[in-house]
Amino acid sequence: MFDTLRADLGAVMQRDPAARNKMEVFFLYSGYKAVRKYRRAHWFHQHHMKFIARWLSQRARHKTGVEIHPGATIGKGLVIDHGMGVVIGETTVIGENCLIYQNVTLGGTGKDHGKRHPTLGDNVMVGSGAKVLGPFKVGDNSRIAAGAVVLTEIPPNSTAVGVPARVVRINGMRLDPLDQIHYSDPVAQELCRMHSEIQLLHNEVQHMKKQISKGKEVESK
Repeated sequence: MFDTLRADLGAVMQRDPAARNKMEVFFLYSGYKAVRKYRRAHWFHQHHMKFIARWLSQRARHKTGVEIHPGATIGKGLVIDHGMGVVIGETTVIGENCLIYQNVTLGGTGKDHGKRHPTLGDNVMVGSGAKVLGPFKVGDNSRIAAGAVVLTEIPPNSTAVGVPARVVRINGMRLDPLDQIHYSDPVAQELCRMHSEIQLLHNEVQHMKKQISKGKEVESK
């Protein structure tokens, strides 16, 4: 655990240009405090002392504004910048060297059981105000833009933006808006689905009208 805490401290020094020295980060940075307290709470959670684990995590929430469930699994080198309003759910898995900004939620949709929260790969950045909701994976080296709402899996080395989020870059290359294979537009997909259902209902109504007309012809004869 102490090696992981040192890695967390080093990651803040490396990624935050405002960090002047390790002592300042250790005592004054709320994001690092929240991660440090999570590490202790997680140890108690793993050793089946869940009341103590939750007590520690709730104290950390009140002191830092960051709520990390002690059951979450977080790799070394996590940086929570500014920190206020961050929520990380119980079954969340976060890889190594990830960066999370303020007001981020790594949560569930309320309809899943068991694994309910997202998995972030290594070197993932989640921008301020973003929401990642559901038991899917955000691939290694991906970036979630500020304010995005991610509801589906994001491939590695991608950039996702919007509400709901869609992938706009993979491996640094902007996707062709006419590419129907890699460019997933949830709104367009839903409209296509609704159009198909309407067409199916239309066909069924026409079929029923023909059957009714035939029945009336038989009765008149």
